[in-house]
Amino acid sequence: MASTHSVALDGLMGRPIEVEVDINSGMPGTAIVGLVDTIVNEARDRVRAAVVNSGTAWPDQRVTINLAPSSVPKTGSHFDLAIATALCIAKRVLPQDALVGAVLLGELALDGRLRAVRGVLPATMAAAAAGYKWVFVPESNSAEAALVPDVEVVGLRSLRQLVAMLTDQPEPDDPPVPPLDESPFHQQDAALATLDVADVAGQEDARTAVLVAAVGGHHLAMTGPPGIGKTMLAKRLPGLLPDLTATEALEVSAVHSVGGRLPADAPLLRRPPFIDPHHTASAISIIGGGTRGIRPGAMSLAHRGVLFMDEAPEFASNVLDALRQPLESGHVLISRANQTALFPAKFQLVLAANPCPCGQSGTVADQCHCTPLMRRRYGDRISGPIRDRVDIHRTLTLPTRPELAQAIGRSRTTRQLAELVAEARERQAARLGKTPWRLNSDVPGAELRKRWPIDDAAKAVLDSQVHSQKISARAADRILALAWSVADLRGRDRPSRDESVLALALRRGTPLGPDLRELVAVS
Repeated sequence: MASTHSVALDGLMGRPIEVEVDINSGMPGTAIVGLVDTIVNEARDRVRAAVVNSGTAWPDQRVTINLAPSSVPKTGSHFDLAIATALCIAKRVLPQDALVGAVLLGELALDGRLRAVRGVLPATMAAAAAGYKWVFVPESNSAEAALVPDVEVVGLRSLRQLVAMLTDQPEPDDPPVPPLDESPFHQQDAALATLDVADVAGQEDARTAVLVAAVGGHHLAMTGPPGIGKTMLAKRLPGLLPDLTATEALEVSAVHSVGGRLPADAPLLRRPPFIDPHHTASAISIIGGGTRGIRPGAMSLAHRGVLFMDEAPEFASNVLDALRQPLESGHVLISRANQTALFPAKFQLVLAANPCPCGQSGTVADQCHCTPLMRRRYGDRISGPIRDRVDIHRTLTLPTRPELAQAIGRSRTTRQLAELVAEARERQAARLGKTPWRLNSDVPGAELRKRWPIDDAAKAVLDSQVHSQKISARAADRILALAWSVADLRGRDRPSRDESVLALALRRGTPLGPDLRELVAVS
C-alpha cells in the first residue's frame, strides 16, 4: 500500500485529498472509490495505459484506489498523476518517502505525457495553505502555479520524467505538451487595449457617465438606437480602469484558471476582465454550473472587471433576474445535489438596449412602427429590481451635424481620462483606507451617511426626492454614492448641492451640466 496527495476543488476552495493505492491478492481488477465522478472513474484506463507505456508493468492483482476523505466529491482529470505515482510507490518503483509534503496535479495521456488541466492556481494556493512545500504540475501549468509564494513548483512533461527524477536516473527528452488552447480570449483582451474613448463622436453626456462609472465602480445602463455608440462606449470602459492590485490579480487569475481561460504565457491577469456574453446565452453560462463539474459563469469571470450585456432585453428573463443577488452580495453560490461552490462575482454591470423592438424609435428618420404597448413591454423585459440596482442611466440620441463638427478634436483620449480616474480613486483610497470597502459603490448607504456626512444643502436634494416618493431608499443610497464619485472626480472634499444634483441627473438619465461635461473634453 502507498499514498500520495492531490487537491479537490469546490469552486475556488481547495481541499487536500489523500490518494491511497492498495495492491493485494485476489481477482485481477481495478476499483476507484471515494465519491468520484465519471471523469475520475475513467482514470483507471488512462492511468493503466500511461503506467504500462512508461515502462512499468501493471499489477496482475486486485488494485483498490481510494480518494479520501470519501465525503468530499471529486471531479476532474487532475488526479491521474497522483494515482499513477501512488501505484509506482506501492510497486516499489519509487521509494516510500519520495513525495512527503508534495501535491501532484495533472492529467495523463495514454503514452504517459502530462496534459494541462484547469484550476491549477487555486489548487496550488490550497496546497500552500495546507502546509505542502512541493507541487508537481504539468509543464504548461507551471507558470500559473509559480504565482503562489512559499511553495516549490516542479513542471513535468511526463510520468517517465517524474520517475527518473525521483530515482536519480537520466531524465527522458519527452516532447512538450501544448497548453490549453485559450487564444481567442487572449486575443480579445489584446484588442480591447487598443480602443480609445476619443473614437466615439459626440455623446458627451454618455462619455461623462462612463467616466463617473469608472471612478466609483457604478453600474451603467444605456438606451439608444442601433449604431449610436453604446457598444463602443462599453468596450472602452475597461481602458479607464486602473490595473488590478496583487491580491485582486490573484483572485481574478484563480477564477479564470478554473474556467480554463488563463493564458499560459501570461498567467497573472493584471487588467480588469471584460466579459460580453451573447444574448442567447443560457442561465448556466451566465451564473455558472455544469453537468460534471461546477465551473464559473460570466458573472464570476467578470470579477473585478466589466460584465457587458448587449441587447439586454433579448436575454432570457431568468438570466436577467439571476443578476439580482450577485449585484448586492458580490458572489455567486451554486448548489447541486452533492456539491456546493462559491465563486466571487464583484463585477461592474453595463447594460445596452434598443428603445423598442425595431430599434428605430428616436432616430432622425423615426421609421418606428412599434406601438406604445410594444415599446413598454420591450422595456419591461428588464425588471424594476434590476433597473433599481443600476446607478447610472443614459439615453443616447443621434448627434446633429453641428454637434459632431464641434466635437472633432475636443474629446479627451482614454489615457487622459484614465489619469482622472486614477486621481479620483486615490481620493477614495485615502478616505476608505481603513475600511473594508474599496470603491464608493461598495460602501453601504448607512455607513456613508454616518461616517462621511454631506452638507445640509446636498442632503436636502436627496431628502426631497425620498419624501415625495420619486425615488426609493435604496436609490437614495446609490445617488449618495454617485455624488461622492462626482466629488472625487471634481477634486472636492465632500459632495455639495451641485454634486447631488449631478448625481440625481445621472440616475434619472436627464441632461448633465456643462461643468461635468467639460471633464471629457479638451479645454
